[in-house]
Amino acid sequence: MTGVEAVSNGMTAFKDPPVRHGRRTLAAICLILGLLLGGIAFLSARYRIGAMDQEKDGYQSVLSQLAHAVVGDGVFYYIAVGSLLCVLALSANTSFVDFPRLCRMVAEDGYLPKPFAMVGRRLVFSVGILYLGFATGLLLVVFDGITDHLIPLFAIGAFLTFTLSQTGMVLHWVRALRTEKGLNRAGNRIHLAINSLGATITALALVVIVIAKFREGAWITVIVIPLVIILLRLVRRYYDHLEAGLREPGKLNLGNVQRPVVLVVTQQWNRMADKALSFAFQLSRDVIAVHVARLSGEVSDEERAIRGRWSKDVEAPAKAAGLRPPRLVLLNADYRLMYEPLLKEIRALRGEFGGRTIAVLLPEVVPPNWWQYVLHTHRARRLHAKLLEFGGSDIVIISMPWYIEEPRIEVTH
Repeated sequence: MTGVEAVSNGMTAFKDPPVRHGRRTLAAICLILGLLLGGIAFLSARYRIGAMDQEKDGYQSVLSQLAHAVVGDGVFYYIAVGSLLCVLALSANTSFVDFPRLCRMVAEDGYLPKPFAMVGRRLVFSVGILYLGFATGLLLVVFDGITDHLIPLFAIGAFLTFTLSQTGMVLHWVRALRTEKGLNRAGNRIHLAINSLGATITALALVVIVIAKFREGAWITVIVIPLVIILLRLVRRYYDHLEAGLREPGKLNLGNVQRPVVLVVTQQWNRMADKALSFAFQLSRDVIAVHVARLSGEVSDEERAIRGRWSKDVEAPAKAAGLRPPRLVLLNADYRLMYEPLLKEIRALRGEFGGRTIAVLLPEVVPPNWWQYVLHTHRARRLHAKLLEFGGSDIVIISMPWYIEEPRIEVTH
């Protein structure tokens, strides 16, 4: 039956006229489906085959029993069951194709996170596919792989969809009857009657299923669907709030074009710190180098080494180049939390350089191989995250990469 859904969602793939070819395809699918169901019902009655309890040992599906009765337990049985598995896999493909498309449309309207609307490398909506795969896997785990327990969820979802679609068509024909005049009114009344009947029948079936199967899992949809609607509205509220804060301000604001105060975070005096300070002087004459000690208390040997070399290796070259020597600030990190003393220093710099932007320059090593990442502490990235969280709008964070091996840009054709 997923073929009906696939045709409905893929009308744009038909050649002109798409409506005619879509109707023919649906007619063929319905005819084949009817023949298959009729044949299965006839053979099941002749071989006296019925459904078995999935929770008991020796369970077999109706189709498995039917194949066993018709062709025996030889190689043709496994061919039949394997073919059925392929058909089911192809039928599941429609969900993994169309559900991400639906998520894309909802995300474009602002009711789902924007990543749902992004196309991945393989030109599919990867986030929607991953979410659907995770959700289906979670349901199978929760229900111990017993698909009979999932039938109430499927039935409620299907009949709720049918009811909503039929109700939408009823509203469509009501509006058409109010606005259109002439020969179409008789046809519109017939369409209105058909869709009204469909909406009524599917709504009654939905109520019956919810009441009858409430304890067998239907309660999940009764709780989850309102929660999902609330979540969608909260996502939309967030995007509306964000859009309100990012509206066009008008003309370009050039009221504050001063050079920033550059704060260079260093661990020790080496080539990486040298590169970072050299770049900092290209941005501003007010450069401050900050060294965060790992432990609080007495000055470590590393700090003494930095102080001893600073005058000769940093201040003297800066004066010779006609630049103001960078200030060296040594901070102690209590409990090894690097971001706390740095944020306190930034707060002090706000009072000293009121109104100016503070650019924090973070040098970090970029390993050439994935396995080398576990050999580094990645303090720069953690500090980057904390500065984004607590820094404020007058903070600019600059990443200064230091490559062990210079990368090559790969061009894909």
